[in-house]
Amino acid sequence: MLTYQTWLSKVNPSLKFLIIAILFIAVLMVHNLNTMIWMTSLFFILYLVFNGFNMKLSFWMLLLSFLLAILSSTTMIFFGQGSHILFQWHLIVISEESLARGLHIGLRTFLYAMLSLVFASTTKPVLFFYSLMQQLKLPPKFAYGFLAAFRILPIMYEEFHIIRAAMKVRGIEKNKGLKGQYNKVKRYAITLLAQSIRRAQRMAVAMEAKRFSLAANRTYYYKVPVSSYDFIFFLTMLVIMAAAFILSSSLPLTPFTNVIE
Repeated sequence: MLTYQTWLSKVNPSLKFLIIAILFIAVLMVHNLNTMIWMTSLFFILYLVFNGFNMKLSFWMLLLSFLLAILSSTTMIFFGQGSHILFQWHLIVISEESLARGLHIGLRTFLYAMLSLVFASTTKPVLFFYSLMQQLKLPPKFAYGFLAAFRILPIMYEEFHIIRAAMKVRGIEKNKGLKGQYNKVKRYAITLLAQSIRRAQRMAVAMEAKRFSLAANRTYYYKVPVSSYDFIFFLTMLVIMAAAFILSSSLPLTPFTNVIE
């Protein structure tokens, strides 16, 4: 899935994860709609310029994020409270206050999606778990367990296609109606679950035999160091946040400085 290598790909995954997690919490404290607009715009530009996905995948990720933001904002926009009514039709009441709060929630959702995509599109899962073990001292038995589960996912996807092809050859897929769909789901679930349990048991025995549970005095095939790119990433996040607050005060786009009031 990761097609391009940008400078964000060279940032230590653990540090990147911690900084983005802190930003998640910091964004919850922002109630100024202008700040949220500028912040979302700047992180959106950061994702567009430095993401590691190909154009097709990046488009679909952006589309899903945009739809999710719209869905999260509509409830507050259509059914929120406010004294300055803009539109009213039966249960649907749109006021200036509800519109501002709905836009704020939608922008926050889209901003969270951008931060998540920045991390997902520039971080290799293997290096992330190695970084968790080396920098954050995550026990190896958990880290290697997550890595093993991550590697199983494409195997399960391939098995699903094999099972579906086998059922089509036998004519089982022709069952229609609600009962037929239920039986089809049951056949897939039981088969995939049984194979996954057997595979997990074999993998657990193999990992235990190779002493993956050993926590002390381990050596690692991949070394994930802390470099100058980590400082650049931290400085970039700090500049974006500061720029959003400065622009919101110097170039306000809306009169709503506190959507809670």
